[in-house]
Amino acid sequence: MDAPFSRIAVIGAGAIGGVTACRLAAAHPDLQIACKNPEIVQLARGPGLHVFSPAGHSRVRLNAVAQIEDLAGPLEVVFLATKAMDTADASRRLLPLLTPEAAVVSLQNGICEEELATVLGPERVVGCVVGWGASHHGPGDLEITSPGEFVVGEWGRPAGERLRVIQRMLQAVVPTRITENILGELYAKLIINACINSLGVLTGQPLGRLLASRRARNLFTGVMREAMAVAQALGIKVAPGGGGRLDYYRFLANRGAWGEFCRHLTICLVGLKYRRIRSSSLQSIERGRPSEIPFLNGYICRRGLQAGVPTPLNQAIVDLVAQIEEGLCPIAPANLRAPALAVY
Repeated sequence: MDAPFSRIAVIGAGAIGGVTACRLAAAHPDLQIACKNPEIVQLARGPGLHVFSPAGHSRVRLNAVAQIEDLAGPLEVVFLATKAMDTADASRRLLPLLTPEAAVVSLQNGICEEELATVLGPERVVGCVVGWGASHHGPGDLEITSPGEFVVGEWGRPAGERLRVIQRMLQAVVPTRITENILGELYAKLIINACINSLGVLTGQPLGRLLASRRARNLFTGVMREAMAVAQALGIKVAPGGGGRLDYYRFLANRGAWGEFCRHLTICLVGLKYRRIRSSSLQSIERGRPSEIPFLNGYICRRGLQAGVPTPLNQAIVDLVAQIEEGLCPIAPANLRAPALAVY
């Protein structure tokens, strides 16, 4: 696989997919992007998508189509940036367009690689952790909100030249490194997402205000403890999270007063640094769309059930978010004191 001649596509033009496509397009002018929002398709074809950050802004025109089936195949590299709940449908529609040696790189929340491998075959799947942040403020208006990296790893085969090609491609977006422990890296991000996304949905608060609450910080730690217990039972070696700065094992090790103080301080500092960030799942619900909580906290619960590890807090959160999505419960800070969460 020679990157300059690869037929490349990005599926999904939200914050991560849109920014990735715009930054890849400079080196790959034939790149295609599929997006089901017709307004974004027209913007991409016409004036272009607007990407901005404190470092500056750009407007990039893209070869955009409305349906996956409209992409010109055969495709050699696909960056999948859909919501987790769209994984199965997108992968089935992609399958006829892929070359036998195609690589499908998941840029999604959760551990969607498992579902992709079932549909496409594990040898086609490349795992990827998105360690940077972006938000969209309207169709085609994309803000890079925090720096970071990509972490890539093969899902169904040893790391080889294909992975190094993908690494070089993604370097045009953000710094990218290769790992031999992609499941451990993905699980590390899933834990943080399960904490931040779920509590953001329950309260409706940005991260700074949310993590100023001691009760929120306690729940944050509780979600993490259950997730790590599941990982231990499954033999997953969880990588450090937060760009390599958060060692989950050390973070949870000391249950004494000093350890508790250090945990609360660390979480407060996270809230202070990323105080403006709002849960992506909260934003989805506000737009009338389903959240990804079933693929975050719900994943922890399902794997816990398989491993015989109880996850009552994560299950209570999944159930409470479902009530919010069904309109049976309001989004409010008082949800942190809901009786269902009294398990922690």
